[in-house]
Amino acid sequence: MTRWAIADAGALVAFLDQRESQHAWTVSTGRGLGLPWLTCEAAFAEAWYLLRRVPGGQQQLLTLAQKDLVTLAFSLADNLSAVAGLVAKYGDVPISLADACLVRMAELYDDHAVFTLDADFGVYRKHGDQPIPLVTPGGWPAAATEPR
Repeated sequence: MTRWAIADAGALVAFLDQRESQHAWTVSTGRGLGLPWLTCEAAFAEAWYLLRRVPGGQQQLLTLAQKDLVTLAFSLADNLSAVAGLVAKYGDVPISLADACLVRMAELYDDHAVFTLDADFGVYRKHGDQPIPLVTPGGWPAAATEPR
């Protein structure tokens, strides 16, 4: 069965930047996920910024989107109330705009896991109390931390 993914900025950066400590894991794991990976513009912009010092990295990120390997599949305008609720709920973590959008995407795309290097996703919950399925290095589970 194909595992579908919502890609976090860290996973996108590690996939493209050979200097990242999780590069090999991200490439190996990413190749086993269904395409396209979904993401939001906030995570895409965060990855763009983080790739600014990687030769060709920003162009490679655009190429992933142009070749429909990564799809920008989220409208903040259409989900503003839900995202604002997540920001309020997780304000003490603190949650980034990108992470809040990805949590909302996990609610909208229930058959997708979040492909991430960010341990905060082990704290976040979709639909208020459900662990988010994750694709992470080391296999730490979403349920490893207390729900919030």
